[in-house]
Amino acid sequence: MSSLKPSFPKTQGHRASWLQMPRPHSLMGQMLLAVALALMLVQGLGAFFVYRAQRDGYEASMLNAAAFRLIMETRGPRALSRHRGGPRVPLGGPSPKGYHLEYSTRAPIAPGETRDRAAEAGLAKILADQEFQVRDIVAVHRDVARDRVARRNALDRAANYGLSREDTERMLRSNLLVVGVRTEDEGSWIISRVRAPRPENVLLTPILVQTILIYVVIMAAVALILRRITRPLAALTRRLERFAATQDVEGQLAASGPEDMQRLIVAHNAMESRIAALLDEKNVMLGAIGHDLKTPLAALRVRIESVTDDLERGRMAATIEDIVHTLDDILSLARVGRPSDPLENTELSALMFSVIEEYEDMGEPVEVGRTERMALELRPTWIRRALRNLIGNALRYGERARVSLSREGGRAVILIEDDGPGIPDDSIDSMMNPFTRGDPSRNSATGGAGLGLALARAIADQHGGALILSNRVSAQGAVEGLAARLELPLG
Repeated sequence: MSSLKPSFPKTQGHRASWLQMPRPHSLMGQMLLAVALALMLVQGLGAFFVYRAQRDGYEASMLNAAAFRLIMETRGPRALSRHRGGPRVPLGGPSPKGYHLEYSTRAPIAPGETRDRAAEAGLAKILADQEFQVRDIVAVHRDVARDRVARRNALDRAANYGLSREDTERMLRSNLLVVGVRTEDEGSWIISRVRAPRPENVLLTPILVQTILIYVVIMAAVALILRRITRPLAALTRRLERFAATQDVEGQLAASGPEDMQRLIVAHNAMESRIAALLDEKNVMLGAIGHDLKTPLAALRVRIESVTDDLERGRMAATIEDIVHTLDDILSLARVGRPSDPLENTELSALMFSVIEEYEDMGEPVEVGRTERMALELRPTWIRRALRNLIGNALRYGERARVSLSREGGRAVILIEDDGPGIPDDSIDSMMNPFTRGDPSRNSATGGAGLGLALARAIADQHGGALILSNRVSAQGAVEGLAARLELPLG
């Protein structure tokens, strides 16, 4: 029956607003969202099927009621009294739980109304089963307020029972099935009316209560299970982040949660201990190498003083200095992941100027651009080392260095530019790998082991920042130099 079908909004706006809803990022949020959507789908399908079954039941009940009234009126005592010449009882006389029947010369369908073919077919089958022969059947749906007889009956009931205005309006909005049949032996229409409550009004409350109860019970159970899983997982994530920053095995987690999570925590603790032991062994080995190499290098410095040729002695001293510098870079690069000095609240611009002054004192062409004052937590010794490497590279390969400091979003950006030949675009990333040097145009007669940029990038990573290299290109497309961006988080 068409008037009993639910209506659902199908607008583009609803779909667009759904697509724009923020999605949870945590495991617990996504799992709860997935369960909620699954429950919504299941409840929606269940409500639809229950609604269909209830609607079909209402349809059958209304058709049976209409058929019962038609049969009782034409075959009951009142019909017999009419045919025997007794007093005519109006067809509008009382009928069980419904409206009075009436005769009419016209079919009970108003202009603009649509016949319910399914109801007509169902009523024809019921009447045929009862051997009630009809020639024509018309069935339509309308609100009580739009039917003359039903409206008068509803207003009379409201007045007799003292119904409120809201109850009266609700009664006038009720669905009404109007059925007209014309038998083979009579030319007039016998009209029956059956009023039924709207199924959506009857079903809405229990379905809503059921849905709320299911959501509360299932979502609470799922939330408890997920919390038991995600709490140790979140603690393990925090522990992993701390270990990645400090490589300190102190404060390892105790196994908790489900058995799978406990095994994961135990395996992670064992992995941490092994990594820490390997790092300690590496530091001991590097310390021994540094000591064993620097001692003979110091002895060589003393011995070269006996060389009478000044030129040869200078070359030997420069070679020793290169070896010492390379050794320092190797040791620093190996130890940058496990710094021993703590973070300090440092004025970055003051630290930058102190490094620049060192080069100015040596007469190096270092220019200072726009600079902003900002303080942040960092390790001054390491940042100073990174700045020396970057400025030294700019002076070595680009003949001059321009340094500026600015704030971009939540980061401090130190920009170091030179006027050198730049780096081929396909080689920029590899240039920050250890022991990688550029083409002859950038390293001719400059020495070095290719560790400066690798060390600067490692220091930036150590502070949660980044080192970005890019070529400076003119409007004509020519490379005018290299720009190194050292980004450090302000938070």
